[in-house]
Amino acid sequence: MTGVKSRCRFCGAPLEHCFIDLGVSPLCQTHIKPEQLQEMESFYPLYTYVCTSCFLVQLNQFVSPSEIFSDYDYFSSFSSSWVKHAQNYVDMITEQLSLGPNSLAVEIASNDGYLLQHFVAKDIPVLGIEPAANVAAAAAEKGVRSTVRFFGEQTALSVREEFGPADLLLGNNVLAHVPDINDFVKGMKILLGDRGTITMEFPHLLKLIDENQYDTIYHEHFSYLSLYAVEQIFSAAGLSIFDVEELSTHGGSLRICARHSSDVSRPETDRLTQLRQYEIDRGINGLDLYRGFEESVKESKRDLLEFLINAKRQGKQIVGYGAPGKGNTLLNYCGIRRDFLDYTVDKSPQKQGKYTPGCRIPILDPAVIKDTKPDYVLILPWNLQKEISREHAYIKEWGGQFVVPIPKVRVLN
Repeated sequence: MTGVKSRCRFCGAPLEHCFIDLGVSPLCQTHIKPEQLQEMESFYPLYTYVCTSCFLVQLNQFVSPSEIFSDYDYFSSFSSSWVKHAQNYVDMITEQLSLGPNSLAVEIASNDGYLLQHFVAKDIPVLGIEPAANVAAAAAEKGVRSTVRFFGEQTALSVREEFGPADLLLGNNVLAHVPDINDFVKGMKILLGDRGTITMEFPHLLKLIDENQYDTIYHEHFSYLSLYAVEQIFSAAGLSIFDVEELSTHGGSLRICARHSSDVSRPETDRLTQLRQYEIDRGINGLDLYRGFEESVKESKRDLLEFLINAKRQGKQIVGYGAPGKGNTLLNYCGIRRDFLDYTVDKSPQKQGKYTPGCRIPILDPAVIKDTKPDYVLILPWNLQKEISREHAYIKEWGGQFVVPIPKVRVLN
């Protein structure tokens, strides 16, 4: 990529090494309404760098967060397994931190209240900080106190003044979504109580590389995170990670626990030390780890297209399941349109009746699967394949089969 040299959003070093170039793609949650089908769409480069100084993997920012997140089509509660994951977390952290009626749990990017509702049920005071007004309204209906704002230092100062410091400050899959990651983490430092705890969940960069999860790269994800990079970012803001847990969610995630660096009451755990060393052993701070990823992605694309072409030539009907952000990257990068997928379905009424960005595949209610009886159902949110295949096991009645595209195309038995 030529032109003005980009700089790392954390450390400011020049960005010179390409991690992967996925061409161009529209914003992943800008689903097309029927009346917009004859209108032009904006496409932006999906050119991903790795910083050779701090090794943060990142995209350039092309669109402001307000353009992406102010009115958002993603509602967390439509995944039953994700809501259950949130409930298990609330039960665990409530006991671990002895949270009660005098505590304050604050979630950044609280979405539709999928998580904070479980604190409300325990009579633990909560606050959701959510930039999308339409999503925050759904949280309010669950009794989740919310404020509609983007998070950073200024928001943290005003929230702390209005609601007090947070005993628990959490964020799930939000750290990757912020272009000014330094402002965001400094904001957490401001809002966190003196003995407070931060927990953050984010997809693990090593899993992205190992499992060929290129479709998790899209414009709403500005950064792709390792423990190595996140520790540097937190340390620069006066925060220290003291524990980490490896999770299976979103294809393999990390949950970090952090505190003020001045709070020495909680020492580092063995699993933090072990994962830190594992990343170093894998070469997280050298370029060799990142080389070769692009070629494995190209081969994955070839395999998927070969499967789809062969199936269509055999007269098979193929449809999609889901309209997630990752699905948009996959469909546009692979050039999969209605010549391969007749339609896709999604449980969210917010998406039904619209079309996928770029490829313009219609998004329908899942009930249509029973009417059309397709031969193959391509699961675009492959991280939810167990949930989806269980809920729609009825496709076996006519010999239908589920297909997952990542890490390589596979027909589920």
